[in-house]
Amino acid sequence: MVLATQKPILSEIAAVDLGSNSFRLQLARVVDGQLIFHDSLREPVRLGAGLGKDKRLDADAQRRAIDCLKRFGERLRGLPPQAVRAVATNTFRVAKNSAELLAEAEAALGFPIEIIAGREEARMIFVGVSHSLPAATHKRLVIDIGGGSTEFIIGQGLEPIEMESLYMGCVSYSLRFFPDGKITEDSLVKAQLAAASEIQNIRKNFSTLSWHEAVGSSGTARSLGEIMRLQGVTDGAITHAGLLHLRDLLLKGKDSKKLQLQGLSPDRAAVLPGGLCIMLAAFEALNIDHMTTASSALREGVLYELLGRMHHQDTREETVNSFMRRYHVDQDQVTRVQKLALALLDQVDDNLSMNKETAEHYLIWAVKLHEIGISIAHSGYHKHSAYIVENADMPGFSKMEQLTLGLLVRAQRRSLTKITLPPLDDDRCLLIMVLRLAILFHRNRLDDSHPALELMRDNTGFSLALESGWLKDNPLTEAELSNEVAYWKDVSIPLLISE
Repeated sequence: MVLATQKPILSEIAAVDLGSNSFRLQLARVVDGQLIFHDSLREPVRLGAGLGKDKRLDADAQRRAIDCLKRFGERLRGLPPQAVRAVATNTFRVAKNSAELLAEAEAALGFPIEIIAGREEARMIFVGVSHSLPAATHKRLVIDIGGGSTEFIIGQGLEPIEMESLYMGCVSYSLRFFPDGKITEDSLVKAQLAAASEIQNIRKNFSTLSWHEAVGSSGTARSLGEIMRLQGVTDGAITHAGLLHLRDLLLKGKDSKKLQLQGLSPDRAAVLPGGLCIMLAAFEALNIDHMTTASSALREGVLYELLGRMHHQDTREETVNSFMRRYHVDQDQVTRVQKLALALLDQVDDNLSMNKETAEHYLIWAVKLHEIGISIAHSGYHKHSAYIVENADMPGFSKMEQLTLGLLVRAQRRSLTKITLPPLDDDRCLLIMVLRLAILFHRNRLDDSHPALELMRDNTGFSLALESGWLKDNPLTEAELSNEVAYWKDVSIPLLISE
């Protein structure tokens, strides 16, 4: 079913990448369905450096982040919400107090921020990188060494095939093995061995038998390549011999604070030792001899995803449809429930805080996925469905989108007291009501079996009006509606039924 809402025509879109080392803003003009990158900002926030042993971000790191996002927010001022997508990566994923920072960060930026999973980060990195490279039929290995994680992707054309995200990065490794900036043979060996141990777990799937070209997409990779070029070691590519040469230079320099290398910026110097050791470990574990570097990465991937959504090529739709096939979902039932759910949403859309198109997306996805758990067990299938939605790798979806979908799916039936139900004025509460009613009236799995319905919501609760006399002829649905009224009463939200 095609959504009735018209896709907005946007002339400029923007991506914000909240990395563990740097925050980046990339803007692009949309011309004839293509992206023309025309403005960018980068600030070395080093958010990951503020992550303590207790996995909490310190006040200084949070302040650096907020100050940076205020500046980004000024540049983005005037752009509509659908034109901007901001994603947060590893440090936000692991920090125990990231939820507190997220609220302040969104206020500073002026736009929502999504925390994306490691494999989703890897997928979008490949999308960004592959668009910047010449077309090729062979498989490519892309390695992106970030501040807190390193992504490994094998793909062909524009499609990633194998993706992994390892919890190691240039910031975290530099702090762990070179905490005071001192560079010794022992610290270099320990850092490389630690990285090699992590890579060993994915080595089988990323061997040289699986790819024909290696590409580095991170700031670490570009810095390594530029230093090698200015040292006269390579033409800008990264080689194993060049990495060993840089290792010797770092060892001779003894202190990252005092490194004097052409092409090495002061903010990159502090995290170069950790990044170099990770790259060396990757070269040796995966038998890489030569690696080119790409200028694009995650933020460009985010922009191409935005462009795709504008042209009805939403990766999330493809993912949901794939799940439906995998779990053998009853398409006819989906069509019935979806039709009624969207009709009910139309009746109460003036109560929405979120964009109506976003609400429609959530509702349609929830309808399509609400029965996938039946393939595991019919008893409690809504719980199985929710578990899959919340925990599976779902390309295109942020973690927060998956949690919202999981909530809708989990709340589709039975008691509401066992979930954390959002308050009445929360859009998610409204979507839960719409979904539950659409499923309830199609329990018999027959076409056009429901009566004319009128749903309303005010600041006290919900009311549902049915055509007169219908309940008398449908005693099972009447009993189900009575149960539904009781379920909502248990969570102190009235649902009034009238004819």
